[in-house]
Parts: sequence; C-alpha cells; structure tokens
Amino acid sequence: MPPKTKVADDADPADGGTTEKREYRVEALAKGLRILSLFDEQRPSWRVTDLATAAGLPMPTVYRVVQTLASEGYLDHLPNGDYRPGVRTLTLGSAALRSLDLVGVATPKLQQLGESTGETVNLAVLTGDHVLYLVRLRNSDLVTANIQVGSTLPAVTTSIGKLLLAHLDDDDLRSRITQESFQAQHGPNAKVSLEELSTELEQIRQQGWAMQDEELAYGLRSVAGPIEGAAGRVVAGVNLAVQARDWSTQRIVRELRPTLLDTCAEISALLSGGHA
Repeated sequence: MPPKTKVADDADPADGGTTEKREYRVEALAKGLRILSLFDEQRPSWRVTDLATAAGLPMPTVYRVVQTLASEGYLDHLPNGDYRPGVRTLTLGSAALRSLDLVGVATPKLQQLGESTGETVNLAVLTGDHVLYLVRLRNSDLVTANIQVGSTLPAVTTSIGKLLLAHLDDDDLRSRITQESFQAQHGPNAKVSLEELSTELEQIRQQGWAMQDEELAYGLRSVAGPIEGAAGRVVAGVNLAVQARDWSTQRIVRELRPTLLDTCAEISALLSGGHA
C-alpha cells in the first residue's frame, strides 16, 4: 500500500490545510529569505549587524544565515565587511523574469519598437510606490541613471509610474503614495506632493498615456502607454525614453506616442489571447 500523507492531528480540513503547511515550514529557510529580501536598489549592501537589526533576529542567527548564503553563492562578502547579493541571486532573478508571460510576449514587440524609433524602450510594473523594470532595451546615446532589469525607481517621477498610478482607485493610491514617496532625488520638474500630482493623474487616466518631462532627471523625457491583461486591467507600462535636447514634448507626442500606443495595443492583444 502507498504510504499515507502525514497530516497534523489538529489540521482543520476547512482551513485548506493551513495547519499542515505550518508544520512543514522551515524556519531557517524563512529567516534566510527574510534577510535576502532586505537587499534592494536603495540598500544594495549591508553589514551583518544592520541585517540583524532590520530583520529583527538575533545576531548569532543572522551571522550563521549570512555565512550559509555566502557559501552557496547567494551573497558576496565585500572587502569593507559588507555583504551584497551574489551571482546565484541574480541567476534566480533572471530565471523568474524570463518565466513571466508578460516578458516573453512583450519582448519581440519591444525590440521592434526600439529598432523603429532608435530610442530606449522600457517595460515595468508597479510595486508599492516604485516601478520595477522587467525589460530595458537601451539606446547607447541615452545619458541617464544606471537603470537595468530589476532596477526600481519612484513611481511619482516616471512616466510608467504615473501611468500605473492613474489606474489605481483612490484608496489604493493613497495607501501606496505618501509624502516619503516624493523624497528621492529627482529632476527639476518633479511633483512634490500627491495633491499636486492628482490633477495630472486624472488627465492621464482620460487620455490613456503619460509623459515625464525632466521629472526623473535633468535632460530626460519619456512617454508611456498601458499594457492590459486578459480582464482589460492595466498590468504594466511601456515607455520610450529620450534626450530632452533632441525631443521637445510636442515632437514626442506627435512622432513617438502613436507608435508606442500601437505597440502597447499589440502586446495587450497577445496577452488577452488575441492576435496582433
């Protein structure tokens, strides 16, 4: 007879096996994942003492976890004593991104967009009050921050971010965007409060596209369009990023916006099971 599946004595069938799942939880692994999750764009390297404080774990526990992660290639030990994500972490991240249907469906269309315009193309989604870059096809002439796949930027200063914020309901918007969301380094035309940004978000919602005019950084402009999923919900955004010295806002709207929106519509049709 096949062996019986072990189920906790106090498991309640009505809770979907929640008690059983807790029984098989590996606390050491959970602690390791909690520590890895602390590394991000704003804090790419940490000392063990700071990790212990941020994770709320005892110093000896964090030291053992960090040493284990480093020995397996998930953390690198820097000469100054800090730790940063290692190659194994990057490999996992790349595999996760490649597995996303959105990235697989969108990339050929984004490549065509980049080739036809000669400008930098980005695909990003909203995470908290930031946008996370899933695809970046960079024009070598574009001078901007060192943005790459996996980078995050404040949503309030990016064209994709403003586009995605415009499609949130008021409660979700205000839970994500606080005054701290406007504190990061930004360009000369950045909005400084949600009240100031709200009028533009309403306009974006009505017109179906967004622009960033030297709000992220001096000399950088971009225009973004929406990607819709199967239910017609906006799930991501695509933008074309250009040099302000070469592209006025009027020229962007006239020459780049139509091509961008056509590409977004094609990707959206593919995601919903249609044909582009």
